[in-house]
Amino acid sequence: MNLRDLEYLVAVDEEGHFNRAAERCFVSQPTLSGQIKKLEEQLGVQLIERSTRRVVMTDVGRAVAAQARRVLSASRGIREIAESFHDPMAGDLQVGLIPTLAPYLLPQIMPMLREQYPRLKLWLHEQQTAVLMERLRNAELDLLILALPVPAHEFVEVDLFREPFWLAVPSSDPLARCEQASLADLHGRELMLLEEGHCLREHALDVCLNAGVSKHNAFQATSLETLRHMVGEGMGSTLIPQLAVPEKRDGEVAYLPFKAPVPSRRIGMLYRKGSYRAEAFATIGESISGCLAI
Repeated sequence: MNLRDLEYLVAVDEEGHFNRAAERCFVSQPTLSGQIKKLEEQLGVQLIERSTRRVVMTDVGRAVAAQARRVLSASRGIREIAESFHDPMAGDLQVGLIPTLAPYLLPQIMPMLREQYPRLKLWLHEQQTAVLMERLRNAELDLLILALPVPAHEFVEVDLFREPFWLAVPSSDPLARCEQASLADLHGRELMLLEEGHCLREHALDVCLNAGVSKHNAFQATSLETLRHMVGEGMGSTLIPQLAVPEKRDGEVAYLPFKAPVPSRRIGMLYRKGSYRAEAFATIGESISGCLAI
């Protein structure tokens, strides 16, 4: 058994196809298939059910593939530890971000990070909070950038900034003529929210609870952009994080900042306690906080 064989197995598990897995691993299909067959012989179990039409992982195959991911992640960690002794700001870094933050934060921070840390290679993963935390727990990711707090005591939290919410209303709404909104203006309204699983939904529900607002039960969006479109269609109002407020406004949606008290969310980083890259993460956090005007 070697690491390359484990990479082949993980590729087949994720691609569900021998040819695509072989292309991903830069080997021929017979080579990949043959090595996995040898792995099955070594372990004495069938990992994959083969047919002319499809590839199906057996129960033991899925379990072995899950463990293989952890082994491969640990092997990458060994290389990264060695690299960090030469330069803590060099090497691969697997970073996870939530969908309501990644498209709006990354364009602002990536040019700065590339300039300041040219030897640091960031691999970016956009998923919901629960998925990101499980991948961090399994050492598939090194660092998360997300909304805090989160219910996990095995991680270290680092605050980056507070992001205010803005109110998005249709341009036909009487509030659209105002320069600012207040929480009192929300009273009696129904706010459109993201679907279950997005942490922004929970933050918006907290605002609704404090302002006496009800949620719009007829519609749940899968993304902020869908919410924005529905507001533009006159379907209702919603809360938009400040980074997602466009500089060039369209004529269909009006965006209003809130008067004090301003509803907001905490944005920060999360990493495993005892990480050997803690010092590098602190440096990255200071750089991100310093380049944002929030």
